[in-house]
Amino acid sequence: MNALSRLLGLEGSCGLESFENKLKQTGNYPLRAGGIGIFQMNVGKRCNLSCRHCHVEAGPERPESMSKRVFEQCLRVINGTPSITTVDLTGGAPEMNPNLEWFITEASKIPRRLIVRSNLAILADSRYAGYIDVYAKNNVELCVSLPDYRGDRTGRQRGRDVYQKVIAVIKTLNEKGYGWAGGPVLDLVHNPSGAYLPGRQKSLEGEYRAYLKKEHGIIFNDLFCITNMPIGRYFDYLLESDNICDYMKDLENTFNPAAVSKLMCRTMISVSWDGRLYDCDFNQMLGLTVSDKKHASVGNFDISALNGRDIVVRNHCYGCTAGSGSSCQGSIE
Repeated sequence: MNALSRLLGLEGSCGLESFENKLKQTGNYPLRAGGIGIFQMNVGKRCNLSCRHCHVEAGPERPESMSKRVFEQCLRVINGTPSITTVDLTGGAPEMNPNLEWFITEASKIPRRLIVRSNLAILADSRYAGYIDVYAKNNVELCVSLPDYRGDRTGRQRGRDVYQKVIAVIKTLNEKGYGWAGGPVLDLVHNPSGAYLPGRQKSLEGEYRAYLKKEHGIIFNDLFCITNMPIGRYFDYLLESDNICDYMKDLENTFNPAAVSKLMCRTMISVSWDGRLYDCDFNQMLGLTVSDKKHASVGNFDISALNGRDIVVRNHCYGCTAGSGSSCQGSIE
């Protein structure tokens, strides 16, 4: 059974109301895009880590990697679409794509905000450490996954020694000006290690900031709290721990209608490693391409057709509307 079928099966087994019906009840259906400002590219599923919460199911053995041809198509779209203000690169570990440095160099010539989502532990490897200078030279914003400010909890999600590597790389980045006022941006991302929703973003940011400064002497700009989505390895974890129904009901019961208008899918497009287009990275992992099948690849990108498209929704979308809401930039509310 594929990931989407497993997710849909929860409606009956867990007594969930479909997300589509929830939108109808609150006057938010159909959910429509309101333009494209964020161009997110998943450049591959190869990663040096195999994190237990990973919705991408990334790892060292994954072969999927964006080709230079698709990178070039993306570059043309970015350059020719003024409404796109942010280019957001994710993976896997983006650094493991052999075309990444070339793309960053070319993309930095276009006046756009450029973000790389990195696990940072990879930059402790001498084969990839050069990216620290590549990022600094091209004013790349770094968005770094650090599930918890305490090493033991991060280790349970990401593996032994990962926390220590991340801290060491952050120290180097701080020396390069990252995290300081007026310097390049270094943001951290928190996601819970168990079957529960993240706490209040501002409160957690204070805890992260105080602990990391006191214990390690490091600083950062902002903390983003992201809800774990019931996809990939996190779905498997919920099943194995017998938490899947409770977790999904928590997401449904904390549905926040005020978050719907600010959902990230309404102002972004997600490009997969093979060039197909999705409303978000989560839909990408479920194989749910954009509703406009004629323009469902970056090679057929048409901003006028995609701007007001209907967003494809399924029950995992509860994750983005639960509590304070969740997006790639943290809490919505």
